[in-house]
Amino acid sequence: MIRFLLLMALFPAFISFTNAQFPYSSKSKKAIKLFEKARSAPMENFISETNLPDFKLGIDLANKAIEKDPNFWEAHVLAAELNEKNRDLEKAIFHYKKALYIHPTHSISSKTNFFLATCELKIGKYEDALKNIGVFILNPNAVEEWMSKAREMEANARFAIIALKNPIPFDPINLGEGINSIYPEYYPSITVDGKTMLFTRRLPINNASQFQEDFFVSESNEDENWKKAIPMPSNVNTINNEGAPTISSDGKSLIFVACSDETGDYGFDRFGYGSCDLFYTKKLGNKWLNPINLPGNVNSNNWETQPSLSADGNTLYFIRGVRNKNGKKDSDIYFSKLQNDGKWSAAERLPNTINTPYAEESVHIHPDGKTLYFASRGHVGMGGSDLFVSRMDKKGNWSKAENLGYPINTLFDENSLMVSAKGDIAFLASNRPGGYGDLDIYYFNLPDEIKPTKTFYFDGLVFDLKTRKALAGHFQLIDIESGQVVIISDADKIDGSFMVALPINRDYAISVSYPGYFPYSLNFNLSIPDGQENYHLDIPLNPETSEVENVLSNVFFDVNQSKIRETSKIELLEFVAYLKENPQHKIELGGHTDSRGNSTDNLILSSERAKSVFDFLISNGIDTNRLTFKGYGSTQTIISDIEIEKMQSDEEKEKAHQKNRRTVYKIIL
Repeated sequence: MIRFLLLMALFPAFISFTNAQFPYSSKSKKAIKLFEKARSAPMENFISETNLPDFKLGIDLANKAIEKDPNFWEAHVLAAELNEKNRDLEKAIFHYKKALYIHPTHSISSKTNFFLATCELKIGKYEDALKNIGVFILNPNAVEEWMSKAREMEANARFAIIALKNPIPFDPINLGEGINSIYPEYYPSITVDGKTMLFTRRLPINNASQFQEDFFVSESNEDENWKKAIPMPSNVNTINNEGAPTISSDGKSLIFVACSDETGDYGFDRFGYGSCDLFYTKKLGNKWLNPINLPGNVNSNNWETQPSLSADGNTLYFIRGVRNKNGKKDSDIYFSKLQNDGKWSAAERLPNTINTPYAEESVHIHPDGKTLYFASRGHVGMGGSDLFVSRMDKKGNWSKAENLGYPINTLFDENSLMVSAKGDIAFLASNRPGGYGDLDIYYFNLPDEIKPTKTFYFDGLVFDLKTRKALAGHFQLIDIESGQVVIISDADKIDGSFMVALPINRDYAISVSYPGYFPYSLNFNLSIPDGQENYHLDIPLNPETSEVENVLSNVFFDVNQSKIRETSKIELLEFVAYLKENPQHKIELGGHTDSRGNSTDNLILSSERAKSVFDFLISNGIDTNRLTFKGYGSTQTIISDIEIEKMQSDEEKEKAHQKNRRTVYKIIL
């Protein structure tokens, strides 16, 4: 049965003589006899080591038929087909051309032109391929159901001709022996600080008769060179295959692919639904927990592979392989959202601007959250699998896929691309000459036109203000302009650290909470000077005590207005949740202004602003008896006018005035 199915997969492209055709063009009985033996030989003879059809035997017999009659065009077509199956495309092209030269209008000539163009595309003879596919399209006897594919081939050839004349800068550099070895390395994943890389390595087992995929990890040193990669622990790497990892921004969560063996075993007490599933593990301190099947509705009885996790940890992109209505295996890019219960939503297929009827693979979502890189065989390209980019607009729509260009893409298969958080360099796997062996991981400078939005990492520590004890604070990051929550996460339970990726030159608000502590809030502009790699913020949380004043830093008002801005409601709803979790607390709300303007007007304005917050809390379910409010005007400024006057720039002065304009609260007895 296996052999039969294999033949069905190998032979549908044969264009000649599935039914005997009489009369043949040759009058040589010996040539015809050899031809017929050549036609049936691969289906009747198999190579013992591989169990594959013996195309070489068929080729030898077809060549003997041609020796008997050099003008036997049918034998040339058969020799071309067999050489194509045997991956000798130059000889296939020779025989296709010979058949057309001998008989330009033979009964299957349009098909011959089609397959000739196919071979020419595969070896980069784009001009020749364009001519032959043009002949096929204009032939009135052309196979209609092949016309769509022919148009695709024509578009690929035209694109490739232009791309070759307009190469983009591309100078890949091998990452060195710390990462690469004599074995294949591919599918790199890197933390947003660029200091930790995780990748797949394929290793021989059973005396090199079989191979296994495992994860290796490397850290960069102070010289920005990669240390010798070490394998992941044995509860992650098993005797089965693990591959295609995606690591979270902070390097503490990992989603990867694990595949079952022929018995259905995934290794290390794992279970799955399909032949390959996505698994999840988390790092606590220096220890990785035992991986589990990804909770939710991502995995299915199909195969899921090549995950890519967004920087905020809330969206997962991956490849799902299915069999289409024609029985052919296809793969598309899907995505899933992390829900409040910690499970992943039902997977949804990305639109047809990205997915095609052909294979998509090697998906990578950049830390900016809106730039998607992937490999595809279905979009216009150089041939084989090319790399593409698509961008999400403000409405959540994905743009038409854009080819990354030549020589990033070639006539060979390209995949396994990953782009750094800063968007300046990209990593890919290649078997180009000069490497350490087979596939190596390289990096290169990314051309401006295909760069993502520049993104840097934001890191820090959450700790007790008084004891300095690390706290696993729960935090939200809000884009102030859009009012959208961009990241919801938790600091590490062991050391209180966090690290996330954020697009630069934007205003953000952060709120942090932990049981038994006052919520912390702050707003800042993420503007990174040249040479600076990150924005660092330590977050001290104040234990809950009475009479301690706490600032609601992300509650905003327009100038001389008491109406709460829409962007303020995110923090206020967080404050509502805090008050509901602590029903014993009674709160005084206080409004403060800066010292500019009339003191009487300031007092009124501050009271009105405190009243606006008071009204918001009541409208969201907080008992009136728990709340009071008071306006303080400019009587309690944090930064004095004298200090402000000493400041050098108007920008510094305005920030100081902003600190004085604040809404606060404190617990009252």
